[in-house]
Amino acid sequence: MEINKIILLGYMGSGKSAVGSLLKDQLESDYLDLDYYMEDKMRSNIPEIYKSKGEIYFRKMERHYLEEVLEIKNPLILSIGGGTPCYYDSMVYMNSLPGVMTIYLNTSVKELSRRLFEAASDRPLLKYLDTMEAFQEFVGKHLFERSVFYNQAQYSVRTDGKKIAEVVTEIKKILT
Repeated sequence: MEINKIILLGYMGSGKSAVGSLLKDQLESDYLDLDYYMEDKMRSNIPEIYKSKGEIYFRKMERHYLEEVLEIKNPLILSIGGGTPCYYDSMVYMNSLPGVMTIYLNTSVKELSRRLFEAASDRPLLKYLDTMEAFQEFVGKHLFERSVFYNQAQYSVRTDGKKIAEVVTEIKKILT
């Protein structure tokens, strides 16, 4: 079966956007970040949507736009939000689509905490965490809860200690 869509999933900070952008260039494919797509369609940013409409509404719209994007006929690399696989039957749905490959960018709690600690000011969810220990506890709890969904991906690529180009090379090997 020919792969038409590659879906990158994983926890925030796992490198989905960076890997997706480079993979797009190397495969000469379109690339879309589901969060940005939603923000464009809803004319608001994710934190505002979440705050004004609530999580249930946000997750419902996230699923709606996931389905909309996956109906696009062109080849596509798609990165999805860290929570997207965890609601409804999203992993079963994505894995059941012909021509779709799901890839989990598998990153350790320690590495995620390091990356997110450096970029905490850019992520509203993390602004209140002020120590590395707090980050590791927060990320560890979340990752534990979400790993059951992430591990349903068809492929898993470890990202710890790897440059973006190395992760992209591993994904390209999976495709061949």
